[in-house]
Amino acid sequence: MVSRRDFFYGAGAGAVALGAGLVTRAGAASLPEAPMMDKAATQPPLAPPNGRPYNPVVTLNGWTLPWRMKNGVKEFHLVAEPVVREMAPGMKANLWGYNGQSPGPTIEVVEGDRVRLFVTNKLPEHTSIHWHGQRLPNGMDGVAGLNQPAIQPGKTFVYEFIAKRPGTFMYHPHADEMTQMAMGMMGFWVTHPKDPSLHRVDRDFCFLLNAYDIDPGSFTPNTSTMLNFNLWTFNSRVFPGIDSIVCGLNDRVRIRIGNLTMTNHPIHLHGHEFVVAGTDGGWTPPGSRWPEVTADIAIGQMRAIEFDATDLGDWAFHCHKSHHTMNAMGHGLPTMIGVDQRGVLGKINKLVPDYMVMGANGGSMGEMEMPLPDNTLPMMTGQGPFGGVEMGGMFTTVKIRKGLARNDYKDPGWYKHPAGTVAYEWKGGDSAMPDATPAPDAKSSAAKPGETVLKVRKGNGHGGH
Repeated sequence: MVSRRDFFYGAGAGAVALGAGLVTRAGAASLPEAPMMDKAATQPPLAPPNGRPYNPVVTLNGWTLPWRMKNGVKEFHLVAEPVVREMAPGMKANLWGYNGQSPGPTIEVVEGDRVRLFVTNKLPEHTSIHWHGQRLPNGMDGVAGLNQPAIQPGKTFVYEFIAKRPGTFMYHPHADEMTQMAMGMMGFWVTHPKDPSLHRVDRDFCFLLNAYDIDPGSFTPNTSTMLNFNLWTFNSRVFPGIDSIVCGLNDRVRIRIGNLTMTNHPIHLHGHEFVVAGTDGGWTPPGSRWPEVTADIAIGQMRAIEFDATDLGDWAFHCHKSHHTMNAMGHGLPTMIGVDQRGVLGKINKLVPDYMVMGANGGSMGEMEMPLPDNTLPMMTGQGPFGGVEMGGMFTTVKIRKGLARNDYKDPGWYKHPAGTVAYEWKGGDSAMPDATPAPDAKSSAAKPGETVLKVRKGNGHGGH
C-alpha cells in the first residue's frame, strides 16, 4: 500500500525544533518514519497492527497514515511538502500536501489514545497544523503566532495530546492559510470510539471537498481566487478520475464528508435516503435524525451520512450545484442558446481552423471532440454503459452489488440491469402504455370530470409491474 522512502534533513536542519524547544541530532534520529504515497487510487483500509482495536475507514482516492507505538504513545510523522497530484488521467497539478499526496493521509486513532504527531516542513515558507474540531491544550491548537511559533522550512515540530472524544475531524494549516489551503494542504482525522461495536457500520468511507483554480494548460493553482474556482473535487480528484463507492447489498454504509472549500455543497445521493449521523461536533442522537437525500455541507463543516444499501445498481452521488460537476469551466461566457452562428462559422474558421459552433441548442459538449490545451480536461466527460455521462468535478457513483466480501472494495464494473428495468424509447402503439380507464369502484375512486385513473397491469410491455 505505502511506498516508504528515507527522510533526509536539509542544510541547517540538524537541530530539529520540538514545539518551542530543540533536540540534538541523536534525538532527531528517533523520529518515526514518514511513509509516502504515490498512488491516486483508493487504498485498502488499514487494520490496526497494534494499540486498541477499531473498525477502519476507507479514504476515497486516499489512504491512512501508519504509526508506531512508543511507550504507549501512538506516533505519526507528517511531512508538509510540494506534491504532484493526478486529478484525473490526462491532468496533473503541482500542489502542496503531506507525505506525497494532497489531501494528506487520513489519521485514525481511538478515543483516549495519547497521540504524538511530528510535523516536518519541506515547504518554501513557514507553516503550522490546526487540528480542526479537536479538544486539546491551547498550545497544541496550531494557530501560528497565537498558539505557537510557525514551523520554519527545514524544521520539525511536535504536537501531543489525548484524543478526547470520538468523531470525525480535519487538519489544515493556520499559517498563510489562504495560499496553503488553496494549494491543497488538508487531511482527514477519525477518532474511533473505545467500544468497536459502537456506531459500527459495514462500510465506512471518508473524503474531503476541495477546489482549485488551475488555468487550462497550466499546472499550479491560482491562490488568489476567492470565487471563480474551475475544478471542484472529491479528495483532489475530478470525475471520471474519482473512484466509485463500492457497497454490498443491504450493507449499512457511512460516508464522512469534510468541506474545506470556500462555498457550501449540497451533496446528493440517488436511489436511497440517508440520515446525518454525525458532525464535527460529534454523533447526532438517533432521536434527532430525519431522512434526507441531500445534505448541505457548509464551509469548514463535516457531515457523516448513513444509509442502508438496499437497492442494486450504480447510483449517482454528487454536489447538486451544477457547475460543481464540470471541469475546467470558463467564466463570463455569454449564452448562445437560440443564436444561429452558421453565418459566421466560415469566416471564423479562416482565422481559427479548429473553431466549433457551441451552445446554440444548449450546453451539451459530451459528444464533441475538440483540441484541448496540454494538461487540462474536458468540461464534461466520462463514459457510462449507455454513453457519455456528461459530468465532471464532484461526481461519482455508489455501486451496490450482491455477494461482496466484507473487505472487497474493487470496482465491480457497470451494473447489469434485469430485463425490463431500463427506461426505453416509446415507438408508438398502445402495447407499452398503461390503461387509463376509470377504476371499478365508482364510490371510492371514480374519476372526477377532467380526470383519469391510471391502471397499471403486469404484461403491458417492457417493465410492467
